[in-house]
Amino acid sequence: MSSFRSDDRADAIVSVENVFKSVTDSTGTLDILQDIDFSLGARETAAIVGASGSGKSTLLSIVAGLDTPTRGTVRLGGQDLFAIDEDERAALRAQKVGFVFQSFQLLANLSALENVMLPLELADRRDARKAATEMLGRVGLGQRLGHYPRVLSGGEQQRVALARAFVVQPALLLADEPTGSLDFATGEQVMRLMFDLNSELGTTLVMVTHDRGIADRCERKITIEAGRVARDENAG
Repeated sequence: MSSFRSDDRADAIVSVENVFKSVTDSTGTLDILQDIDFSLGARETAAIVGASGSGKSTLLSIVAGLDTPTRGTVRLGGQDLFAIDEDERAALRAQKVGFVFQSFQLLANLSALENVMLPLELADRRDARKAATEMLGRVGLGQRLGHYPRVLSGGEQQRVALARAFVVQPALLLADEPTGSLDFATGEQVMRLMFDLNSELGTTLVMVTHDRGIADRCERKITIEAGRVARDENAG
């Protein structure tokens, strides 16, 4: 069980430091996140849990550098995400971050193989086809390379999404309700695969989930209540 905590920031893969997020409209100011602070080390797995509207998905977007905090710092591999411009953040994400979403986010006009090749091609990897083929084989889809998302089951689509996320061997994988649209048995298969790849490739895994069973399989469970970290504890 991991004992990595915020005083180990020098070795952190991701470090969230006193992050606040507020939005203001004609009705006033809404505080979405308040003083969020935690760090995660290499290979660590963490579940972010809490009620709907507690700020979980906003926090995940800020960790990814897709949304900006009102104040505070997020460091990825020691790099302050908000000390660089959007193009530099996008380049850093392409190198170090993978994403898995509840809705899969596959491109409908690309085959399974082409979807997995895409991030490698954007990185000018000459071995894109070979690496994507091997990764799809590892997730059990070696016979489905040429199939398009519309003819794949939900579980197969999520396995393509996993292959696409892991094929770049990211330092950090962010997952937002990755089994939310799957039945129990298929969700179990996808989660087992996600944890296996996390262990094998040494990727730090952070997921937002409502599933207590999934959260308990992570090393850390970070509970968000009303935009604050209510508890940060070992799970399992």
